[in-house]
Amino acid sequence: MKNYSTENIRNIVLLGHGNSGKTTLAEAMAYVSGLTKRQGNITDGNTISDFDKEEIKRKFSISTSLIPIEWNNNKFNILDTPGYFDFVGEAKQAVRVADAAIIVVSGRSGVEVGAEKAWEYADEMNIAKAIYVSGMDDEHANLNKILEDLKAAFGKAIAPIQVPIYENEKFVGFVNVAKMEARRFVNNKVETAPIPEGMDELIAPAREMILEAVAETDEALMEKYFNGEEFSLDEIQTAIHKGVIDRTLVPVFCGDSIRTTGVTVLLNAIEKYLPSPTEENPVVKAIDAATKQEIEVKCDSSEPVSAFVFKTIVDPYVGRISLFRVYSGTIKKESSLYNCRQGNVEKIARLYTLAGKEQIEVDQLCAGDIGAFVKLDSVKVGDTLCSEKRKVIFAGVNYPESLAYRAIKPKTKGDEDKISAGLARLMEEDPTIRLVLDKENRQELLYGVGGQHLEIIVSKLAGKYNVQVDLGTPKVPYRETIRKKVQVQGRHKKQSGGHGQFGDVIMVFEPSGNQEKAFEFFEEVFGGSVPKNYFPAVEKGLEESVQAGTLAGYPVVGLKATLIDGSYHPVDSSEMAFKIATTIAFKEAMKQANPVLLEPIAKVKITVPDEYMGDIMGDITKRRGKILGMTPVKGKQVVEAEVPAAELYEYATDLRSMTQARGEYSVAFDRYQEAPKEVQDKVIQEREKNKEEK
Repeated sequence: MKNYSTENIRNIVLLGHGNSGKTTLAEAMAYVSGLTKRQGNITDGNTISDFDKEEIKRKFSISTSLIPIEWNNNKFNILDTPGYFDFVGEAKQAVRVADAAIIVVSGRSGVEVGAEKAWEYADEMNIAKAIYVSGMDDEHANLNKILEDLKAAFGKAIAPIQVPIYENEKFVGFVNVAKMEARRFVNNKVETAPIPEGMDELIAPAREMILEAVAETDEALMEKYFNGEEFSLDEIQTAIHKGVIDRTLVPVFCGDSIRTTGVTVLLNAIEKYLPSPTEENPVVKAIDAATKQEIEVKCDSSEPVSAFVFKTIVDPYVGRISLFRVYSGTIKKESSLYNCRQGNVEKIARLYTLAGKEQIEVDQLCAGDIGAFVKLDSVKVGDTLCSEKRKVIFAGVNYPESLAYRAIKPKTKGDEDKISAGLARLMEEDPTIRLVLDKENRQELLYGVGGQHLEIIVSKLAGKYNVQVDLGTPKVPYRETIRKKVQVQGRHKKQSGGHGQFGDVIMVFEPSGNQEKAFEFFEEVFGGSVPKNYFPAVEKGLEESVQAGTLAGYPVVGLKATLIDGSYHPVDSSEMAFKIATTIAFKEAMKQANPVLLEPIAKVKITVPDEYMGDIMGDITKRRGKILGMTPVKGKQVVEAEVPAAELYEYATDLRSMTQARGEYSVAFDRYQEAPKEVQDKVIQEREKNKEEK
């Protein structure tokens, strides 16, 4: 593959709902451009994008793929992303380095929530947008209805470029609304043709939408529009390009990717209308590694080199592949780059671009281009690699919070290390995976974005790393405490020939009021009934005792323990004896002091469209939650609530189901509070049952 200058590069991310046609479009682009010799399809599992075994098996994308399309002496770096929400981390990686998004909408299914999310992702990174309506050959495809829905969802910026022409229910061409000329698909080519009769009613609303969108891009054009004057073709095309860059216009294209109809037109439109790196990001913000001050990095091939690593692939044969975007300078093979996170120099032996899983070696990559390093084992996602002349750090990827979780354990004893090693490799590729060790409950917790994400992690562990695991319901970290003040005695006396054991304590136990601390120890002994040198033993006995309460064996918190009296034996007393005596006193106190079980309470922030508010509030109540308040934000409502943590298990999946994936939430531990009696009884019974089974 030849070298391309910055102005001839387009970095395009394909976004959209699951099954909207992103991978099929990428496949059609690769075939039409000559990158591939035959057009693969998802059913046969031979597309250039979906090469992972899990993708082939499940017939949908689970990771982002890079496909370099060469077109009219330009290079389009196409980033094909998953549409399913469990793999949003992959989409966020791609959006982070793209200059424009093509949001793919199914002609059959119309504007789905995935398109809305895609729009939000593009807005979040402030990149240009275009829309491609796929599957126009489907008998149920309805472009006019889709255009109406797009305008209702996204406003006046929607500008349809084409109106489809059908003959015998086949998509055979389109009317270019900007040029007011018809185009027909003939033998994989697009030929000019007269506009068929009877299409005026279909063309008029689309023409009006594009003229209105063009008028919005410039005051002079707006005045011309209101005066009823016609726009010239040059004015329309220039305004479309300017409007795309200014975010005031979003062109809409259509086609049928399986038959590749409309794909050539789309490729031409990418060249003509979508921005190059210098148009979209002439400068980007970065942090100067030395001064920690914000600076601007110019997108110029003559500047010092800087690049951002946005994705890692762990290939069983090649090793680690690091995908990156060059933000300034020109990276050449046989060069060195400074890793700002590691503080070391990375040797770049070879440079590649990727076409799915195929590595294509290149000599250099200039500012704005996307490529890959191989076998840089210390390089991670989010790293900035740069010239030692100018050390900079770019902002990372804004990943979603991983809130779905399960307890994970090996099917075979002794495979714990294999789980950790396998997950470590998967986490290198997917930063939305987390593994948390819960020492208290002797469990490991696997976190992901959703249930399907967790399921695929398990499948990858088995397929790639030969370790079988089970996922189960996690244990909730309850606590125990007391509700009243009691005075108790703990006496330990044992005679077994020679020196005996003797320790005697009288202690007062009461609530401390501080549940963040297990216990507070005080001594008020008078007259030396318990020598001072045994006080540390008493405190040590408390420290060990609070690890497991008497109700259900959970840690005890909020305890104030005061040693007020006791006795000792000059020969038989020892630190061990007083420690045991304290343990006896503790157990007696827990029986008498009205012990209760505490449950963790989480603060939850739920962001949903207004229409789901009733369902959300009702669901929070069912989960024993308490609504704290609601705040309108950008046409949505942010609901703040307190909910017992035990009731939030699988909430990620439930919220998605309730809101058709339009809802989001964040959660943070807040405090412990006394659990209702029925909850306490249930937890205690389960712990007793588990003891019996063991």
